[in-house]
Amino acid sequence: MKSLYSSFYTDLKIAPAAGKFMIITPEQLQKLRGLEDIKNFSLVAEEKALIQNQDGNYQSFTMLKGVDSNYRYVSGVEAHIMSGSFNIGSVDSPLLILGAGVENALHVLSDRNIFQLKVYLGKRTSSKVLNEEDLSVELINTSGTFVIQQDFDNKYAITNLDFVKRMLGLKPNEFGGVEIALKDPGQANEMKSQLQKIFGSDYKIQSRYEQNQSLYSVMQLEKWAIYAVLTLILLIAAFNMIGSLTMLVLEKQKDINVLIAMGTKRSFIQKIFLSEGLLIAIIGGVIGMLLALVMAWFQTRYGWVKLEGGSFLIDAFPVSLKIGDFLLVWLTVLVIALLASWLPSRKAALNEFNLRSE
Repeated sequence: MKSLYSSFYTDLKIAPAAGKFMIITPEQLQKLRGLEDIKNFSLVAEEKALIQNQDGNYQSFTMLKGVDSNYRYVSGVEAHIMSGSFNIGSVDSPLLILGAGVENALHVLSDRNIFQLKVYLGKRTSSKVLNEEDLSVELINTSGTFVIQQDFDNKYAITNLDFVKRMLGLKPNEFGGVEIALKDPGQANEMKSQLQKIFGSDYKIQSRYEQNQSLYSVMQLEKWAIYAVLTLILLIAAFNMIGSLTMLVLEKQKDINVLIAMGTKRSFIQKIFLSEGLLIAIIGGVIGMLLALVMAWFQTRYGWVKLEGGSFLIDAFPVSLKIGDFLLVWLTVLVIALLASWLPSRKAALNEFNLRSE
């Protein structure tokens, strides 16, 4: 799922700390070009627009994103073109690349490479109450359609940056942001500090995760919620272990009494049953993890668990194996097993037994 979002969101983005637009000086752009760790960058500006089809029967409120010619090198949108081509045109002859959801809403025929649409965009200087003179209206032809993920397909349309700036009435050095692709995405945090020195406090530098913080917060919450549910299942299963060990203690009463008569310390008896519980947990944990590895491998290779519906770019549920998750599960199993074994083992060590038969 993250890989689908990374096709749209870039490694880093420079955005205004307040408002929608910001001034970027030629000196700042020159310093940006001088950073060796930057692979490429693209100037962008976006605003919500009303797009209407040629007949005027269908319309859609869409986030109109203006990008420059470098955008194809900093994002993965071009790789997800479903029909047509990635062509944003020029300021005088702009072209529009529609998300598949926007295309469906406008009833654009996907088998036609060119389809004329009408774009309504409020000028930046307009007041909250729009009058007719506050609206920029332009005709624009489509050039292609992209399919990434519903959040983008139903929301975005991409076109020429200068065309959007003209409609908004922006100044030549005024933009909505700078989207950056790094040579090494793992260096994003280090690059943020360098960029902050160049642009100052009036700009915010966002990583891919910070650009869509709500998504990744939900994903992390979902991950921990599943972990909490599985931990609860383990706690319930631990009662079976407590019962099994308690029955074992009762069955071995005479053996325990013999050991005590021979001078065995009660702490050693407790360790015996603790070891028994941990051995059960270790065997069960190893078998469970091996099964998880096998199932994850089959899911990755054959995609047994399918995603319902036809709105996803992938048709199988994505799986990613991380050593940290395995270590966390392993530690959880051991802790629960230790707690479950402690009560029966403590009972075995403290109970008084005798050798005489009744």
